[in-house]
Amino acid sequence: MKFIKIKITDFENNFSSNEKCLEFLANEKWKDGFSCKKCGNTNFCKGKSLFSRRCTKCKHDESATANTMFHRCKLPLNEAFKLAYEVCNLPDVSIAKLSETIDRRKMTCWKLKKKIMECLKENQTATS
Repeated sequence: MKFIKIKITDFENNFSSNEKCLEFLANEKWKDGFSCKKCGNTNFCKGKSLFSRRCTKCKHDESATANTMFHRCKLPLNEAFKLAYEVCNLPDVSIAKLSETIDRRKMTCWKLKKKIMECLKENQTATS
């Protein structure tokens, strides 16, 4: 995945709601086409939840967040995106600052920052 720097105002306009974040994730996740994680089938229909996809062969339903860094994220997606934006732009940002920015507990921010940093490290390794 290629990273593009965007201004905070553009970020807030593009990712202001959970629906916009889910739509972005789904488009990015399946930009090269859908392939079922269970059976490998490439045909799908609309899934049970917003922007999810359901395999037409085995009926496995996969959400847009599954197998991403937002998998099982307890925060609202737009808040998690905001935290990811902050961490990607300022990797040394403090947990206290992140906690203040999204008004969540420090431990919550620490866990998500750790996950984001691991993804960034994996992405650097993959592109090197």
